[in-house]
This record gives sequence, C-alpha cells and structure tokens, in this order.
Amino acid sequence: MASGKAVDAVYKAKIPAAASKLRELYYMAHFMHSHAAHFYALAAPDFVVGPDAPPAERNILGLIGKVGLDLGREVIRQREITQLVQQMVGGRATHPVWNLPGGVSRALSSENLETIKGFVPGLVAFGELGLKLFDDLVLANKAYLDLILGDGYELVTNYMGLVDDRDRVTFYDGTVRVVDSEGVEIDRYGESEYAEHVAEHVEPYSYLKFPYLKKLGWQGFKEGKGTSLYQAAPLARLNAASGMATPKAQAAYEKMYATFGGKPVHKLMAHHWARLIELLYAAERLAELVADPEILDPNVRVIPSATPSEGVGIIEAPRGTLTHHYATDERGIVTKANLIVGTTNNNAPISMAVKKAAQKFIGAGGEVAEGLLNRVEMAFRIFDPCFSCATHSLPGHMPLIIELKNGAGETIRTISRS
Repeated sequence: MASGKAVDAVYKAKIPAAASKLRELYYMAHFMHSHAAHFYALAAPDFVVGPDAPPAERNILGLIGKVGLDLGREVIRQREITQLVQQMVGGRATHPVWNLPGGVSRALSSENLETIKGFVPGLVAFGELGLKLFDDLVLANKAYLDLILGDGYELVTNYMGLVDDRDRVTFYDGTVRVVDSEGVEIDRYGESEYAEHVAEHVEPYSYLKFPYLKKLGWQGFKEGKGTSLYQAAPLARLNAASGMATPKAQAAYEKMYATFGGKPVHKLMAHHWARLIELLYAAERLAELVADPEILDPNVRVIPSATPSEGVGIIEAPRGTLTHHYATDERGIVTKANLIVGTTNNNAPISMAVKKAAQKFIGAGGEVAEGLLNRVEMAFRIFDPCFSCATHSLPGHMPLIIELKNGAGETIRTISRS
C-alpha cells in the first residue's frame, strides 16, 4: 500500500475516490489478519499460559488448552475470512499486484461485496472478543496487571502516528503527527515532507538504522522528556492521536486510558491492548467502507500522463509508520529508493526495552532460568518486529543470545535459543 501511494506520487496521479476506498477496504482486512496473528499466536500465550511456562506450552496450542477449542476455531476462522476478503478485493491475499499508478486494476463486483457484507457482523464481534479476552484473562489477573503496570516494561519517548483531519487514528491516508512524552504535539508533516522531519542514525553493529526527529538531533539512546527518539507501533499511534474514528474502538480507547490514569501511556505492555483496539477499529472501518455506495463505482483508475519523477507514500503498517520514497528517470526506472519500515522506526526503542528488561529481571547471583529468555523476548515481542523486513536477512530461527557478565566484565554464562 505504501508502494502504491508512492508510485501514484511519482506519476503525479490523483486516484479516484473508489480506488482509495478499495485500497483501504483491502487494508482493513489485512490489519485484522496481522493483528490477530500477533496477539493470539505470539503475545497472548505470555499472559494466558504465563511468561514462565515451558516453551512447549507457551504457544497458541497452550493458549487453546487454557481457553478452549471454540476460541481457537474462531481465531482460525476469522483469519481465513480476512484473507478471503483480501482475495475478493485485490485478487490475492499476499503480495497483490492490484495497485497500479493511478488506482487499482479492477473494481469490486456486487457479488463479492454482498459476500463481504455477510462477514461484517462476525468480524466486528471478533474484534470485541479479543478485548473481552483481555479483560477476563489479563486485566482481571493481578499478576498480569502488575506486569503491565510495572516498571520492567516501560519506556518514555515521543510517539508517532498517522492521523485524519480530526487527529484520529487512521491507517491508510492522513498526516503524520508526533507528540512528546507529555502528549504535546511537537511535529506534524505530510508524505513529501518526511525527510525534513526524520533522520536515520547508523551504528556499526547493526544492519538497521535508528530514526530520530531531525529537529532535535541525534542524542543517543536517551529516554525521557526532550529525547529525539520515538515509538511508532500500536500504542504510539493511540498516544499520538486524539481518539478513534469508530464508536466501539473509541469506547475501548477511553477505557484503556482511564485504566492508566491518562495519556500518553509509557507502559510498553499496553501495546498489546492498543493492538486489540486497532483490530476492532479495522473491523468497524471495514463495515463502514462496504456500506458506502461508492465502493462499487467502476471508475477505479486514471491513466497517468505526467512524466514520472519522485514520490513518497506513507501508511501505518501493523508494526508502525511505513514510508516509501522513490525517485525515477523520465521513463519511470527507479534511480533511488528509501524505505523506513515500522521495525526500523522502533529499532532504538526495541534495543532500549530489551536492555531495561534484562536489567530488571536478571538479578545478581540469581538463577537464570529459561523464563528469563522469554521475559527478554517479551520486550521486543511487544513491537511485533519484522527483522527480515528491516534487515533483508532471514536466519530462520530466533538468534537470541544472552551473555551474563560479572562485575569485572567477564562472561560467566551464555544462554541462547540455539
């Protein structure tokens, strides 16, 4: 989607309203599919089964064992439905070739629209189900609530997110808004302006860059008021916005901030709660789009006539704000490209969160059990990172290594996933 918007800009093409709505419809289904996978398969086992449970139990099968087969079936069913919606709208659920300069390659058929409308009540109910599960199994459990509210997973930074014209959360089209650690707006920019506002720092030990707010300058891995670092994942989006654009998601948004006593929230575990609020928002927004008569308009593409040159597209990926920037020659052949993906935006916060978790949970002289690895993993699982996207490397396993050192800096034990 970011690429499609960037290519529209390269060709200076204003796409038809129906094409924009179809892209967003496709994207709402994708957001639901992605967020459901992360919460139920990766995050929920930490809470429902327990962060110190054996790895053989701390997974989606262990989750189903705790909450019952009916929930497992519903998760699989609704993820299948969101994949089907993407296929109906864009032809393919993964790597669609449907976005074109100036719009999309095909309109939505009335038959497919009616089928999707039939899915809507179940999709919205699924969004509500996730929040009810969070209420019943996480918020009602004092140990888990203490984990969320404690200082082991806390990071005070700025927060970035795409907002609409009323500063509400939006995923497909809007303005990038940044608030500081106290919730005060400190930056705002449109797609073509991103390079004036965001810069990327390089460290020699990492393939990933470390983005920061350009006007504040690189200050190192510093948190707190005045830092130039920002988060750009689900909680960050909610922190950066004034609210949600759909009623059920807005009610959930208000409940979350009431629980924390106001905003912004710096407790990292709240990203999982925010992710479920976004899942419900995506379902409600999907319902609004399929009820819009314009969604069946056959006018879904304009043929570009301008000479291609340069363009930027920005969306909210499930993992954070995603920027694609392309420059081409007069034939449309790419001469320069820059991508800042969600995981790259969150690279510095992930690094800092992992360090803080390790410092919190590794005690002097204490036993280093397998659960320690998981508690450290939880610090970056919060962000749902895609390191293969951000580094273009896919090792095929979790390359986590923890070295414990004594006061003299000598390694006294090494534990790893391999």
